[in-house]
Amino acid sequence: MSAVKFIGKLRLLFSNAKPYLLMIGLQFGMAGNYIFGKDVLNHGMSRFVFIVYRNSMATIALAPFAFFLERKSRPKMTLPVFLQILFLGFLEPVFNQSFTYLGMKYTSASFTSTIVNAVPSITFLIAVIVRLERLKLREIRSQAKVIGTLVTFGGALLMAIYKGPAFNLFHSGSTTPHENGSPSSHSHQTAGAIYILMGCVALSSFYILQSITVKGYPAELSLATLICLAGAAESTAVALVAERHSRAWAVGWDYRLYAPFYTGVVSSGLAYYVQGLVMKIRGPVFATAFNPLCMIVVAALGSFVLGEQLHLGSIIGGVVIALGLYSVVWGKAKDYSDTKLSSIDAGDTKSLPITATDDSKIDIISENSEKHKLEGGRNRVAFVKV
Repeated sequence: MSAVKFIGKLRLLFSNAKPYLLMIGLQFGMAGNYIFGKDVLNHGMSRFVFIVYRNSMATIALAPFAFFLERKSRPKMTLPVFLQILFLGFLEPVFNQSFTYLGMKYTSASFTSTIVNAVPSITFLIAVIVRLERLKLREIRSQAKVIGTLVTFGGALLMAIYKGPAFNLFHSGSTTPHENGSPSSHSHQTAGAIYILMGCVALSSFYILQSITVKGYPAELSLATLICLAGAAESTAVALVAERHSRAWAVGWDYRLYAPFYTGVVSSGLAYYVQGLVMKIRGPVFATAFNPLCMIVVAALGSFVLGEQLHLGSIIGGVVIALGLYSVVWGKAKDYSDTKLSSIDAGDTKSLPITATDDSKIDIISENSEKHKLEGGRNRVAFVKV
């Protein structure tokens, strides 16, 4: 019995730790998105071509799983859902990735990953505008979300207008051209922050529309595959106009291959699956709370791999954005917990499924079983329905 209890405790411990382990691992994987993206831009690869290859590889990676796992549950495609998928493919794979990589080109990987933490606050603001989010200023949770949104924007604005002295975590050599503290470098930082924020607005709009689309097309893997496919087709049309030279489309056994492969498979394919799995277990607020970890990992890897510098303005702005993010996350967590309690209260009259066993009941049944054997079957074990 002790061995059974020990195995049960291990299973419970792993079940409780599973969402944390998945999200921590995902943040390390997502950090590679910024590192590979910045590296491929530093090598001169066109961001338009990079986006095409990234979404194409994401489609190839997701398609087999979507086809086999959701073959029976996939709903029929309708015209409204099809149009929404086309728009989703434009918002995230085309608009968001294009402006985010453009802003990263002018700044750094750590700078980009820091400002991207503003996405939950921007999503909340857009949800209020389109009336998908209720806002009651008399409630503490609504006040926390409003204050967190304002603090997040303040941190992003601080990073855009203030640079400050530079710090080297792992390198002490020469700096990169865009980090030399010159006036042109400062203007590049401001422009880069604006481009990244534009990408954040597109990504937040993507989340809003995705939450609507998934209700009419409840097949997450198939929907993600179709979005990547639409993004690959639309970004191809943009890239054919922007990059007319065949040399820009060349692929070799170097950064032009491994960067799109990694970002497509990990940052798009694997991220969709892990985020969906964790959201089903702990909700979307739980997944959002781990975003600052990616910012820290990118800052360390950016300095070690790319030789990037950290500036005082980025450090202060990152802390301010993280505080604002957790204020919004706290408010959303209260909403999520109240909604969950309401759904439980609404189902109080329903029969409760047996999801766990009581050790005392097991012992009683075991004793009755022994008596049953000793008395030659005269005693019977009765099962009582609760």
